[in-house]
Amino acid sequence: MKSEVHAECLSGEHILLEPLSLEHIPALSLAVSDGELWQLWYTSAPHPDEMKEYIETALAAEERGEALSFAVRDKLSGEIIGSTRICNWDQANRRLEIGYTWYAKRAQRTSANTEAKLLMLEYAFETLDVMAVEFRTHWHNQASREAITRLGAKQDGVLRNHKLLSDGTVRDTVIYSIIDSEWAAVKQNLKFRMQKYQM
Repeated sequence: MKSEVHAECLSGEHILLEPLSLEHIPALSLAVSDGELWQLWYTSAPHPDEMKEYIETALAAEERGEALSFAVRDKLSGEIIGSTRICNWDQANRRLEIGYTWYAKRAQRTSANTEAKLLMLEYAFETLDVMAVEFRTHWHNQASREAITRLGAKQDGVLRNHKLLSDGTVRDTVIYSIIDSEWAAVKQNLKFRMQKYQM
């Protein structure tokens, strides 16, 4: 039986995670154009012309109880800088994945992703009461793999020939996870990393 949980605002010091809506189409189309993120073959960022469909798909998954989707807003500038999502939410087994994450080029290598992950993991473990949070990425997306490892996630394995991509290539997917018994240490590490951005 699916839960009637819907995305809610998650507020940090630097960013705000807002429930994704069709009203975000113009701002997200601008954000994804900063760096032409859809051209990075190992990411899932949509082309601006596909933003409406991208958001509608996310909202449909939310209605099925499988996802909670967010637009990421920079609190200082007020600009939307990216998007992220709780997805593949298996409520019966108290597991979910954090994915569909992308940021405008100007927001990459800032505190935004670290704080977003802190907010979402905190929500997942402390409000949604999950036992495990997964992260999945392309075998060749080395930057993403390193970022996931820095969060404190551990590699579970590799799904070889996992997905056919739109350009005809085949993706090997690397799976990582954080489990509930590890959350306290991961949270402490993320808070420590956030402090370094303030120095």
